[in-house]
Amino acid sequence: MAGRALRPAEVDNERAERYQGKVTGFVIVTCFVAAIGGCIFGYDIGVSGGVTSMDEFLREFFHDVYEKKRDAHENNYCKFDNQGLAAFNSLLYMAGLVATLMASPVTRNYGRLASIICAGIFYVIGAAVNAGSVNLKMLFLGRIMIGFGVGFENQAVPVYLSEVAPANLRGGLNSMFQLATTLGIFSANMISYATEKLKPWGWRLSLGSAAFPAILMTLGGYFLPETPTSLIERGLTERGRQVLEKLRGTRDVNTEFQDMVAASELSSSIKHPFKEILHKRHRPQLVMAILMPTFQIFTGVNCVLFYAPVLFITMGFGGNALLYSSVLVGAVLVLSTLISIALVDRLGRRALLISGGLQMIICQVIVSVILGLKFGDNKELSKGYSILLVIFVCLFILGYGWSWGPLGYTIPSEIFPLETRSAGQSISVAINLLMSFIIAQTFLYLLCALKFGIFLLFAGSVSVMTIFVYFLLPETKGVPIEEMTVIWRKHWFWKKILPTNLEAESSHAQRTQ
Repeated sequence: MAGRALRPAEVDNERAERYQGKVTGFVIVTCFVAAIGGCIFGYDIGVSGGVTSMDEFLREFFHDVYEKKRDAHENNYCKFDNQGLAAFNSLLYMAGLVATLMASPVTRNYGRLASIICAGIFYVIGAAVNAGSVNLKMLFLGRIMIGFGVGFENQAVPVYLSEVAPANLRGGLNSMFQLATTLGIFSANMISYATEKLKPWGWRLSLGSAAFPAILMTLGGYFLPETPTSLIERGLTERGRQVLEKLRGTRDVNTEFQDMVAASELSSSIKHPFKEILHKRHRPQLVMAILMPTFQIFTGVNCVLFYAPVLFITMGFGGNALLYSSVLVGAVLVLSTLISIALVDRLGRRALLISGGLQMIICQVIVSVILGLKFGDNKELSKGYSILLVIFVCLFILGYGWSWGPLGYTIPSEIFPLETRSAGQSISVAINLLMSFIIAQTFLYLLCALKFGIFLLFAGSVSVMTIFVYFLLPETKGVPIEEMTVIWRKHWFWKKILPTNLEAESSHAQRTQ
């Protein structure tokens, strides 16, 4: 049946059941420190929206926007329509796109931690430059440096978390990256709320604060263990076994260790992973690496997170209500990610993605209707409708936070075989950053042009991706990361695309000779 999900039991998990070990404190601490990178990523998303609503920041760098913001006769939807302001947000993502392609060979050849340390260094430099900016060139340079940090971090951290986590808890532990991201967004909102009162230099403190978690991540990179998979892949087999034993809390790791060694041997025979990933036998994973991050961004959530303060100003909120509302959005995102961590390895990826998608569609349609009927070009919403609007924005964020938020990162990081994992993650992150760039650069223009209709546009996008998940995404819950290729051959659609075993073996032999 086309739409029926494959239950984990239908995938050959007998080998996974022979994996020994438990969730050790060492695993939790390791994942927690690695996920700090997500906190910095989230902070830089949240803080951009915070500072772009501060009068002092706008007056110094974007004076035209400052004047339009104060003009009572300016169209509410168009007050922030400025390409320079959009570039302040979007440059980070274009720089990240370039950096993640650079990070792939670093992650593969020098280890996951090497990329994490590079990310931390870029973040520190970028935050310092932004905090000390005296002109647009410095401001944009700082954002580019932070973008390089985003590229290296997003390429390495999800892979690191997937390789360290036990198979039966990989979804929850990998979601710590998204939890850290949401905590970063929440922290950015809180700091923006506090520094907005510190005139005229509060925006500098907001932008510069990203340096503190970046320093922690950089230092953590020196003390964290490299993943067993990466160690084995680079020929440090015995060291890899020792780390695996420490992570699992037992010396009985033979089965999992043998799977890692076998995957490493196959990986070492692939000299050009980006060329290899284009082969037909990797087609399902490649499609997911492209579409999952595309769908994640086209939920429209980045628009809410980038521009939460701007959106609430546009909708007529003012004063403390502006900051209270944006802080509330951050708090809801943190709560929803905790829900995802609790449920993802119980209910599975598909259930969360589909339920979250349906909730987001309903909320976006309601928000669009409220704005269309009750919010004009030059008038504010009434208090009652303002509260109702905030409720449905928060419900939208809640649906995103337990579904596409964490799983948009988790699924691409766990589905690739070792020989194409770093290349696959690079493609996934590059697509995510490219889509983020497009949204960040065009949202203010689209908000001005489409007005409330922009939320209907995103609702249509979420509808398409929910249908896609129902029919074309197999369940990956509980499937060992080294055995993930089995699920594609069991799927009603992808098994028609994949070559037969004989074809795959023949093609692989030709490429490795």
